[in-house]
Amino acid sequence: MNKTIILLITILFVTNIQAQDALLQSGPMVGYSTMKEVLLWVQTKEEAQVYFEYWDKNTPHKKFKTETVLTIKKNAFVARLLADQLEPGIQYGYALYINNKMIERPYLLQFESQALWKWRGDAPNFSFATGSGAYISEEKYDRPGTPYGGDYQIFESIYNLHPNFMLWLGDNIYLREADWNSRTGILHRNTQARTSPEMQAMLGSMHHYAIWDDHDFGPNDSDRSYPLKKESEKAFKLFFANPNYIFDEGTTGQFQWADCDFFLMDNRYWRTPNKRSDIEKHQILGERQIEWLMDALVNSYAPFKFIVMGGEFLNPAQTYERYAHNAPQERRKIIEAIEKLKINGVIFLTGDVHYTELSKLDLKDGYPLYDITVSPLTSMANKHKLAENPLQVDSTLVTERNFAKINVFGSRKERAIEINIFNSDGILQWKKTIKAKDLKFKHD
Repeated sequence: MNKTIILLITILFVTNIQAQDALLQSGPMVGYSTMKEVLLWVQTKEEAQVYFEYWDKNTPHKKFKTETVLTIKKNAFVARLLADQLEPGIQYGYALYINNKMIERPYLLQFESQALWKWRGDAPNFSFATGSGAYISEEKYDRPGTPYGGDYQIFESIYNLHPNFMLWLGDNIYLREADWNSRTGILHRNTQARTSPEMQAMLGSMHHYAIWDDHDFGPNDSDRSYPLKKESEKAFKLFFANPNYIFDEGTTGQFQWADCDFFLMDNRYWRTPNKRSDIEKHQILGERQIEWLMDALVNSYAPFKFIVMGGEFLNPAQTYERYAHNAPQERRKIIEAIEKLKINGVIFLTGDVHYTELSKLDLKDGYPLYDITVSPLTSMANKHKLAENPLQVDSTLVTERNFAKINVFGSRKERAIEINIFNSDGILQWKKTIKAKDLKFKHD
């Protein structure tokens, strides 16, 4: 074979590989994890055949393969594929194939199956990152003036800390005026946000779970009246990879990691309008969702039961969209139910307000109820005068872009969490440890 033919073959081969790389829009992303399956996600720019190959890192020669799917425009060219030949407690590597060509990524692609630990020993230690408010600028659709989004290196800072998973606390995208009146606009905004280059490494190397809030649901402060809420719901379920949804509508769900339970609440789908002055008792979660939550909480043996929702729960300030301002009776009902049922280990995880703080409310018998509020990731930090929060724990206020890494550790009887708040450059702002044994009611 002469040199000219070899050169032509080489050029065709390289061109073909580059063509497949060029088809990748965003991802891959790792979704939920269980002991026997993990969901893998990717988005292409046009129709393409997609599959994943994966392997136990200890035996990389033995490879497994997901099914192959064709990405289509109707689903924003998104593929969601199960890695379902897993064994518990294994670290896996994986590779993405588009049109039968492996797509190289400049970072490690990996996921893990959850460990089988119960009745065998202590639950494994783990960590997760969390935060809310991820505004990714797109100048032609943004507000004029100072860019609202920035410090995108925060996603690289999260990646560098290598948590087991990321828990998105809502406002994971910001629908603009051009977006929220059409399915096309909603899919565009989800795609534009997910394509952020700084985000790609963390998408592909750790697991992801999410709730939503007003900006990924609809317009600012939107509620149950938003006419395209079904389209927003479909987009949320397309672009994130939670393991379940409790109701036929909305985004309520639940997952476990090791010995901890996470209750993913929907604070938008059934929310009454803030301006309905004729309604005596406004709702944010609503009766059915609260009843499910209490059922799930009393059935949980977790030392930490994380209730995850978009807006601040404990802060009693009568401003913005805080629970105490918009649905005080429902807030009181939830707190009283926790007291009456003596549910141990409850911690709220919230966002929305564009600053971070830790709130603490002492219940009966000295039980401390905590609300860890973490915001914003890349949207503008709150520059206004902040409402006084008498429940705020000293030295926990952060008024710049930030995220949390929460470590869960310790033996079965000494389980604890360590809350670490970092700024966008990964510099520690404060940390605090909470022990499970301190989050207990005295039983009669």
